[in-house]
Amino acid sequence: MDVDDPHLSHDEIARIARRIDRPVVLVGMMGVGKSSVGKRLAAALHCPFIDADDAIEESARMSIPEIFEKHGEDYFRDGERRVISRLIEGNGGKIVIATGGGAFCNPQTRALILDKAIAVWLDSDVDTLVERTARKNNRPLLKNGDPREILGRLREERQPAYSQAPVHVVSGNGPHGKTVARVLKGISEWL
Repeated sequence: MDVDDPHLSHDEIARIARRIDRPVVLVGMMGVGKSSVGKRLAAALHCPFIDADDAIEESARMSIPEIFEKHGEDYFRDGERRVISRLIEGNGGKIVIATGGGAFCNPQTRALILDKAIAVWLDSDVDTLVERTARKNNRPLLKNGDPREILGRLREERQPAYSQAPVHVVSGNGPHGKTVARVLKGISEWL
């Protein structure tokens, strides 16, 4: 389901929050705003927020670029799956989790999220992704090549996985508050 209407009152947000009984997991491309939107969504729902990438770095005691460099992407994805599983299973109930861009592409991780959480696909156009990812120099998949080409290719490759999320929200260049309202509206319609 695609969501366009960003207008919700405090009472409507509170009613939606009361209906959520499992983790909300944000999926989508790097740079789409999962962490920024996730923090604001968690605040609106009065629940904890966890960035899976931060939890992975804490668990591994090294940065994601270091994990990629030392062990490779397959090793990273396996650890990512285990951490996301722990976050979902160990924090039952209402929590917002932002995942890394490739997490939902792993069939086991995707099945877990779809079964035990509310999956929300935050989507954005390639121009927005390029602009946002250029702000940080910690994106291992963008290190070796043209970021626009890589992001466009990854977005196209990952779209079939992302499209399995029951809630689809476009995150544009506007205020994150509007995206949060769209996410809440989408969750409400899905519930």
